Amino acid sequence: MYTTQVCPYCLRAKALLKARGVEAIDEIRIDLDPAARVAMVELTGRRTVPQIFIGDTYVGGCDDLVALDQRGALMSLLAAG
Repeated sequence: MYTTQVCPYCLRAKALLKARGVEAIDEIRIDLDPAARVAMVELTGRRTVPQIFIGDTYVGGCDDLVALDQRGALMSLLAAG
């Protein structure tokens, strides 16, 4: 997950993942690493955080993660990821 320290959407996404049983989240802090920010934009086409991957699957941002959970698809993706 691409994040920054003070992003409320990053905190919300991490809280949702932890509530669904995710114990470890690999965070890439783009506020500390300008090259990571460039890589994130190239990879996702987006400039906002969070940008979330589960395994090799690109989920999108916090709203995309919440929508995935509301559709009931998050748990199966976590199990596969």
